[in-house]
Amino acid sequence: MRLANEAGTNYNTARQKLMDDALGGIPLNRPARPEEIADLIAFLVSERASYITGSEYVIDGGTPPTI
Repeated sequence: MRLANEAGTNYNTARQKLMDDALGGIPLNRPARPEEIADLIAFLVSERASYITGSEYVIDGGTPPTI
């Protein structure tokens, strides 16, 4: 509410702007769904991934790295 008041707008408008700003840096233009993360984890702990000994999996929707 404070952000909305400071911006001279209502809560829903301020919330939408905050979401738009947060999602603007994600090329897929949406946050990850929990099941998208869970699917990778389930695979990695399964027998099907038993030969994987070390890897890095980036689940970031294509967001470029920033400093």
